[in-house]
Amino acid sequence: MSELDARVAAVRENISRAAARAGRSPDEITMIAVTKFHPASLVAALYDAGVRDVGENRHQEAEAKAAELDALDGLTWHFVGQLQSKKAKRVARYARVVHSVDRDSVVDALAGAEHAVGCFVQVALSVDDHRGGAPLADVERLAERIVATDGLSLLGVMAVAPLGAEPREAFARLRSVSDDIRRIEPSATSISAGMSGDFEDAILEGATHLRIGTAITGKRPATP
Repeated sequence: MSELDARVAAVRENISRAAARAGRSPDEITMIAVTKFHPASLVAALYDAGVRDVGENRHQEAEAKAAELDALDGLTWHFVGQLQSKKAKRVARYARVVHSVDRDSVVDALAGAEHAVGCFVQVALSVDDHRGGAPLADVERLAERIVATDGLSLLGVMAVAPLGAEPREAFARLRSVSDDIRRIEPSATSISAGMSGDFEDAILEGATHLRIGTAITGKRPATP
């Protein structure tokens, strides 16, 4: 077993263990390997290890990898970084899921994509968080806009635990927002939360999609 295979297996085992603690099935949890700064060859190796969901933060890098690996059947690309409206249409050409919808202009730009795009409303759990996210007061209105837009489907909500905050408490707040969103769209049951350092807390609070980077991929290469 390679080091990569071992890391993938270890993360899956930790997911199963946390799911058991939460009284949940690991089958309802999607593990997304975030491959920012890593080459397409690593994504191909992850595919060989059974990973079928890959996340990227930056459009230019993601677009190139998706084109290079287009022949990998069943590989789903998730866009998980902050998204500029002017790049959204191009992102929608390869990404089947966008986790970072946080304003009207992004919704409008994603509309009319060549294929259906699943959307998470990114929620800002802290007023001073500069990593994106709609203010809590805007989340329900933005969710309604996604539901009303052709070609888009509302999957649920996404958030990053604020710096310095207790992750589980933050994810509990996101779970409450998820409950509110389901009153707008009953099928929007997904919660995108949890990264390498806190995904087990996220599972305990109902996360269905985990965005895991270094715990799977190892140390990132030097930033270009």
